[in-house]
Amino acid sequence: MGMAMVLTDGEVGALIKVSAAVWVAMSYARLAAARLRPGALRLLALLPVVALLCAIPFAFSTSTFRGTSGFFLAWLGSFKLLLLGAGIGPLDPSLRLSHFVCSATLPVKLRRQSKEKSQAPARGPARILLSGAVIPGVIYAYQFKSSMGRYQLLALYSVHIYFSLDLLLATVHTVIHDLLGMEMEPQVDRPYLASSLRDFWGRRWNLMVPSILRPSVFRPVRARLGNAAGVHATFLVSGLMHELMFYYIMRSAPSGEVTAFFLLHGACAAAEGWWASHAGWWRPPRPAAVPLTLAFVAGTGFWLFLPAMVKGGLDEMVLRECQGMVVLMEQAARRLAGATDLVSSTM
Repeated sequence: MGMAMVLTDGEVGALIKVSAAVWVAMSYARLAAARLRPGALRLLALLPVVALLCAIPFAFSTSTFRGTSGFFLAWLGSFKLLLLGAGIGPLDPSLRLSHFVCSATLPVKLRRQSKEKSQAPARGPARILLSGAVIPGVIYAYQFKSSMGRYQLLALYSVHIYFSLDLLLATVHTVIHDLLGMEMEPQVDRPYLASSLRDFWGRRWNLMVPSILRPSVFRPVRARLGNAAGVHATFLVSGLMHELMFYYIMRSAPSGEVTAFFLLHGACAAAEGWWASHAGWWRPPRPAAVPLTLAFVAGTGFWLFLPAMVKGGLDEMVLRECQGMVVLMEQAARRLAGATDLVSSTM
C-alpha cells in the first residue's frame, strides 16, 4: 500500500512539475540557440539547462523514474544541448517548439514522416503487448530467486532489462507517431546477428547512444588523436555515463565495474579495427563470428555489468516497485469494477 501511494501521489506530482520545468527550460534553450551563433556564448547560455537536466532525476523517489529521466534527460538530452551549442547534432532551433522539446528530451532522434507507409503503428502495439506479457512473468519468477543459481538470476535480470526498455521505447514510439506524425530512429537492429563488437555497439545495439556519442566524442577525438583514441574515448565516456545512470537509480557510489566493462570492450573494438585495417589478414567466417561475439558480450556482461546492479540492490528496488505497481493496478481494477456495478444497479 505504501509503495502504491508513493507511485500515485509523489511520483505523479513530481512528473507534472518536471514536465513543466522541462518545457520552460527547452523553450528558453530554443530561443537562446536561435538568437546566438554556435560557439562559446551559445554554449554558456545553454549550460543552465544542462545543469537542470542533470538535477531532475533526484526529483523522483523511485528507481524507475530516476533511471528513465536520467537516461532521457541527464545523458541524451544534455549531450544534445552541448552539440546544439556547437551548432551540430539533432537539435535545430527552427523546429516547432513541440518537435524541439521531443527531440531534446526523448531517447531518440525524431525525423519527419516520409511519404512511404510506416510500419510503426503495426509494430509499436505488438511490441507493447509482447513486453507487457513477458514482464509480469519475470516479476512472478523473482519469488523463486533464492533457489536460482547465479547465472540463472543474471539471465532473468537481462530479460527484465531488455523487455522493460523495449516496452518503454515502444510506448514512446507509438505515442510520438500518433500525436506528432513523426518517426523515431530505430533503437536496435537485430543485435543477435552482430558479427563483431564494432558491429554490435556501433550498428545494432542501443543505437540512440552511438548516434549521440559519435558526433560528441568519437569524431572530435579521432580528428586530433586518431581512430583508436576515438574508440577508447567513446567507450570511456559511455562507461562513465552508465556509472552516473546507476548512481541515479541506486544512489550508491560507483563500483567501477561498469566502466571496466566498457573499457574492456573499447580496447577489444579498437583491436578489431586495427586487425580489419589489414586487408589480407584472416577473419573468422560469419557463422563462427556471430556466436563468438555474442558469447563475449554475454560473458563479460555477467562478469562485470550485471553484478554491479545486484551489489547495488537494484533487483530488490525494482521488485518492490513492480509489486507496488501491481497493487496500484489491482486497486484501479477494483474501483472500475465497483463503478460498473454501481452504474448497473441504478439502471
